[in-house]
Amino acid sequence: MSKELTQSQKDRIERNRQKALQLRKSKVVAHPYFKNSPCAVECLDKNIIRFEGSKFTDSGGGFLIEEVTGQQDKNEIPTIVEDLPAICIPDQPTCEECKEKFGDSFLLKSFDYPVCDGCRDNEEKHSLITRTDARNEYLLKDCDLDKREPLLKFILRKNPHNVRWGDMKLYLLKQIENRAMDVWGSEEELEKQRELREEKRIMAKTKKYNKNMKALRMNVRSSLYNKTTTASHEHEFGSETYHEEEDNYSHTCKSCGYEETFEKM
Repeated sequence: MSKELTQSQKDRIERNRQKALQLRKSKVVAHPYFKNSPCAVECLDKNIIRFEGSKFTDSGGGFLIEEVTGQQDKNEIPTIVEDLPAICIPDQPTCEECKEKFGDSFLLKSFDYPVCDGCRDNEEKHSLITRTDARNEYLLKDCDLDKREPLLKFILRKNPHNVRWGDMKLYLLKQIENRAMDVWGSEEELEKQRELREEKRIMAKTKKYNKNMKALRMNVRSSLYNKTTTASHEHEFGSETYHEEEDNYSHTCKSCGYEETFEKM
């Protein structure tokens, strides 16, 4: 048979019940991660709760914002956040013609040449030149255009003579002139090399012309020779004669006077 509660016990139960009702009305609940802990939270305000040295603020968006109010642990290493350097706007280039600052231009973007679009002169100062003309007129090699520092920039354009020949490489003429000065040293040396190359070209052309004329003369002389006479006559040639100007030899038949011209290997 159960023992009947005393009056003091009944009073204590009633006080605990009333206290629980007050806590429920104030919406004060135990921390969710400490359901079995006797510790409770302290309600400071309608949206602020303090628990074990930390203060939580209800953001109204479904989560709590934590603000530590207790003392910092002595063993905790403070986090040092370095200030990021200020973002610097790059310096704008200065136009070599008008000496004014500018943001971007065709010559700067295509050839790294600091001239604004307002000062651009396609007819004279800033004209373009093809790769072939740069090699022939300024006696530049492929390594001078492709490998020598600083590397020269170029743009591609369709070949106006025939689109099937591939794109043309166009360079800035002023940069080609500067590159020629780097290779040859001076304008006088460049002109001297031009003259030497022209002399070699003329000599090669003259030598080829003489060779063709020599072959033509030999063909004409051989066509004049009557092959029917060789069946009944054998030539008896005399001594050979060397012709230095034409670089060949000739000898004459002692009986019929036929002259034969030939070359020696």
